[in-house]
Amino acid sequence: MSGSNNFLLDTNIILYLLNGDKVIAGIIGHKTPNISFITEMELLSYSRPTPTYESNVKAFLKECNITEMNAAIKLTAIKIRKTYKLKLPDSIIAATVNI
Repeated sequence: MSGSNNFLLDTNIILYLLNGDKVIAGIIGHKTPNISFITEMELLSYSRPTPTYESNVKAFLKECNITEMNAAIKLTAIKIRKTYKLKLPDSIIAATVNI
């Protein structure tokens, strides 16, 4: 993804963006965000959402390219987890960058 308009957003960055972070909004601009299906699940499973949280998240997700699990991501996530000792969800998200 280096040197292109492609980028992968993590859950925390999306939460900052949804809370009005202008710096992140400026960096993203009008580009289409890429996210992992893990990030989608994390955003939608928040246990104490505000009244507008879920609708804002769903609207944001409609603007994203969501990468689903596939064999290449599985193998890369396993390698990342073994090498860097990350939690499995973080390893999957990291593996999504290369797809």
